Amino acid sequence: MLITSSPVAATSDPYPDTARSYVLVLDGKPLWQREPALALQPASLTKLLTALVVLESDWDPDRWLTVSATAAATPPTRLGLRAGEQVTAGAALAAMLIRSANDACRALVESAAPDVDALRVRMKTRAAALGMKASTFIDPCGFDAPGQRSTVIDLLKLAQAAHAVPLIAALVATPQAELVTRAGRRIRFANTNHLLGRLDGTVGLKTGYTSQAGQCLIAYTRRDGHDVWLVMLGGTQRWWQAHGMINDAFATVTAR
Repeated sequence: MLITSSPVAATSDPYPDTARSYVLVLDGKPLWQREPALALQPASLTKLLTALVVLESDWDPDRWLTVSATAAATPPTRLGLRAGEQVTAGAALAAMLIRSANDACRALVESAAPDVDALRVRMKTRAAALGMKASTFIDPCGFDAPGQRSTVIDLLKLAQAAHAVPLIAALVATPQAELVTRAGRRIRFANTNHLLGRLDGTVGLKTGYTSQAGQCLIAYTRRDGHDVWLVMLGGTQRWWQAHGMINDAFATVTAR
């Protein structure tokens, strides 16, 4: 559900130790927030924007991509793809969104544009179209980079736009999957979102972590006709914090 009122309307910050910045939206209206305009490194939450750009660029999920040495050597999190292996674009997208695999992300990025600068321009254009006025994206896979920044409000806009794409919505809700290379090597991987299957009603969405960004999370949960969006940047204990915050938000519905 889209936000129907300004984040300024959020009434309080009952979780000041949760993250450097967060916003929780219940049924389209901000409920709680902390420093929502603070611009921080977004880590792998960036991959949602990369996915939108890739899907809008002559997308062919069955196209074979050759993993470069650069992609294979990309730092974790990764699947362990090997230089010279071939994977489909669809499999690379799934690994990027489900496992947040950086080697799959880099392989996908290399196939989608002649260079990173070209893709960065398209990401900037797409972010502007979403109204992400406080955001600048430098690395398509979300690695820390000078000048890269976003806010929880901008990332909420991104998350809602990404979730409106059926393929992305299906992938981020997938607990585990398998990639098969052209040579037949099978790689199984699990979703990095530990709320899936553990917190009732969770249907996504994306995790991120870097040394500068800290623990980042976008969570989307639906229960009994109500929905909660939670975006946090710079967290330290995101799983139990998010679990408690989301449950508390739904409790405000039953207490009305």
